[in-house]
Amino acid sequence: MRVNNMPSPQVLQPVLKMKVDELFLNWLSEPKTQTILKDYLGLIKNGQSLDPGLSNTKDLRSMTFNENNNMAYKRSLTDKQSAPLGTPSSPPSAHTLPSGSSTNARVVGPNGRALRRSVSTKKAQLKSEEPVATALSESIPKFYFPRGRPNANLNIDNLISKVEEIFSQFPNERATIEDMGRVAKACECPLYWKAPLFISAGGDRTGFVSVHKFVAMWRKTLQTCHDDVSKFVHLLAKPGCNYLEQEDFIPFMQDVVNSHTGLAFLKEASDFHSRYITTVIQRIFYNVNRSWTGKISCSELRKSSFLQNVALLEQEEDVNQLTEFFSYEHFYVIYCKFWELDTDHDLYIDQKDLARHNDQAISHKMIERIFSGTVTRDGRLRKDERLCYADFVWFLISEEDKKTETSIEYWFRCMDLDGDGVLSMYELEYFYEEQCVKLETMAIEPLPFEDCLCQMLDLVKPEAEGKITLRDLKRCKMAHIFYDTFFNIEKYLDHEQKDPFSVVREAETEGQEMTNWEKYATEEYDILVAEETATDQYTDGYDNHIEQRISNELGLRSDKRSFFVIPDPHCNMDEYEYQDDFE
Repeated sequence: MRVNNMPSPQVLQPVLKMKVDELFLNWLSEPKTQTILKDYLGLIKNGQSLDPGLSNTKDLRSMTFNENNNMAYKRSLTDKQSAPLGTPSSPPSAHTLPSGSSTNARVVGPNGRALRRSVSTKKAQLKSEEPVATALSESIPKFYFPRGRPNANLNIDNLISKVEEIFSQFPNERATIEDMGRVAKACECPLYWKAPLFISAGGDRTGFVSVHKFVAMWRKTLQTCHDDVSKFVHLLAKPGCNYLEQEDFIPFMQDVVNSHTGLAFLKEASDFHSRYITTVIQRIFYNVNRSWTGKISCSELRKSSFLQNVALLEQEEDVNQLTEFFSYEHFYVIYCKFWELDTDHDLYIDQKDLARHNDQAISHKMIERIFSGTVTRDGRLRKDERLCYADFVWFLISEEDKKTETSIEYWFRCMDLDGDGVLSMYELEYFYEEQCVKLETMAIEPLPFEDCLCQMLDLVKPEAEGKITLRDLKRCKMAHIFYDTFFNIEKYLDHEQKDPFSVVREAETEGQEMTNWEKYATEEYDILVAEETATDQYTDGYDNHIEQRISNELGLRSDKRSFFVIPDPHCNMDEYEYQDDFE
């Protein structure tokens, strides 16, 4: 390759430019080159004129580059005379430095610099040039797989043949929702993927799925989705969406209610299907949707344990063992607490209703913040100052377990009055004032705010002085004590009566036992069971006892209502629809 002195008449390709830069650096590092440049620099400082064309030509001709890198350039320097450094030379030929077009002259600006070519010209150059391999650049392997890493050993045709074999056993090669369990296993999916598979293939519209439609759907899914998370999202999401919204889970959850053996008792109480489904969906978003967007992405689903819990539904007959999402006992506790507050039973509660929770332990200022919309999404309910059941699920779990990341974020949003992402001393004092009033009414002398503030700063140890951030509260592992100090009087007093060392031990053993929410739900469930039993014994008076004995003597059987069948709420639940929870 011949390289001549160039006044930069044409655009260099990236590979060639890299090589030219390398040759130039080699030339610049030569001792003779540095000597000449120093001499020129001295003349410039002394105000003398330069005439490089009349001197040192012999030295310029004799200068060589590193033999290992630029032997071709060495021959070009010895074959020709060195042109004067200040005089222009003719541009190199097309055979020396390839360019997109040799006929188009380069436009030069007023400062002597060549102007940038248009994008279209560059594209034409790239198309006409042959790719040049270079050892200086390394190919970076693909590292981002939003739909999972492809499996090179996956035999799609083999999987499809298994599906076709299962369909051949059905009448007319059509599968109903009852048959989809076998189809799901043939697809190597967990059992309770059957409803998403059925709906994705169009079965919800016709009541059945033909083998051709299902195979076409499943083949496309296998070709585009390469892990369980992306497949599940693809099956449940709306067309064109790569995320899941709350209503997307309704068909999946309805199938769980209809077919899981641990929820068989709920079939006769169809009025409460929507209540249980709403509770589970809210718990899914509470634990999985860490971005608070109302849209679960594949990334969020991968970081959660939801799909593992879905797989356990097939193995675990008792849904109460799946405490993270599907526990019916947890639903029972949440709904009963909501029912106690909803005095008019219109499935909505206002500020006065919520204030009665836990004997008015939560401050009125905090209740106002909850209804302000900072942790709710329904704008219509915010204007009406009402809270729906779905929002109450978030409130109760956050109130009873302030150690989880979602609950820490929940209460931080409420306490951050100006929304600047920082809890200032003014905001802390705003909430503490009401705590002091409550303590005085209980004949308890409150701690001065300055002293309380010092305690909280020592507890949290914020990174920035005088400012508490969400990161500080998550890092300190004592957020539950911090929050209760400012808006829950009952729990604040409980913390004050505890041994400080026991609090430290609890923080060290966190994650090794039941969560605060699981402890609360278990205790409340036992209380509700005891109350239910006591009520039944009280209402079953002497007359009922005699009547039962007569029935038994006559050989009659009257099955006692199971506790798991929720008491009749005395309202027309048929008018309630799912979308009311997700507005």
